[in-house]
Amino acid sequence: MSRRLSPRDVAFYLRGRLIRHVTRLAHARDRTPPVVPIPVDEVIRGSRAPQALVRLLEGRSNAERESAVARYLRARSVPFALHRFSSGEGSGENFSVDLGAGDRVLLLAAHHDAVDGSPGANDNAAAVGILLTLIERLAAAPPPKLRLRFLFTAAEERGYLGARHYARETDVGELVGVLSLELCGIGDSVVIWDAADETSFLRTVNAALESLGLGRDTSYHVVGRIPMFGSDHRAFASLGVPAYGFTLVPSANAEALRQFVFSPVRSALRHLIRRPAPFDTYHTPRDRGGTLQPAALALALRALEAVIAAAA
Repeated sequence: MSRRLSPRDVAFYLRGRLIRHVTRLAHARDRTPPVVPIPVDEVIRGSRAPQALVRLLEGRSNAERESAVARYLRARSVPFALHRFSSGEGSGENFSVDLGAGDRVLLLAAHHDAVDGSPGANDNAAAVGILLTLIERLAAAPPPKLRLRFLFTAAEERGYLGARHYARETDVGELVGVLSLELCGIGDSVVIWDAADETSFLRTVNAALESLGLGRDTSYHVVGRIPMFGSDHRAFASLGVPAYGFTLVPSANAEALRQFVFSPVRSALRHLIRRPAPFDTYHTPRDRGGTLQPAALALALRALEAVIAAAA
């Protein structure tokens, strides 16, 4: 029996449809040649650094990206839970990996799908690579009093569909916080976004970033609700969980980015014309692994490790 869509689900669905239509228009103007994916087995045998792991997904169809994540986890003998979903909006598979112990759960999410026509390196293979690296780093010595849950979601580009299905099935009461990783491969400044309200989890995140020597409003930024863009954390935030986006941006573009993301009409028009980095490659055939910055990926890893340590 199909579940009746709530107004919130309808809004998420319409957002996904709008983005797909605008993306198709943008792709029609772009003559960038397609990426030829590297065989999955070759990626699995290679380096485990985030930039190398981007190739696990880059240039593949969404069905292939989904399969590649599961193949990688199995090949590395990482136990994971499979969460299949299907509805009138679409279907797919989410994967979750739990490390650590305790009643408190910190959830870090990254979607494995991409928009049609984009190789999907920064959106969002970089984030998947970061989480896979974190799993490997922390598996030998996970937090003793905190469970870490790494969630790889499907169909984020369809209005956070995979995350919405997962959030309805899980016990959100055990979640101390959620960070969804988006666009984590370009930039030198961390942005925590959709952070309109002060929470204990947000204070933990801020303290963690400052413990690395990052300065608020210089090398890290906390911003409120973003009008046009979104990510999987919104599926949890709507259920009362402290949940935020986690992104890297070039600090030199801070003001241009602020104007871009907080002006929805201008953003929609500039989607077809000109956008500041990292949005200049976002949802385009130019979102390729060669545009990613190793220093950005390293900063994202350091920041997330600091958040985990602070939450534990």
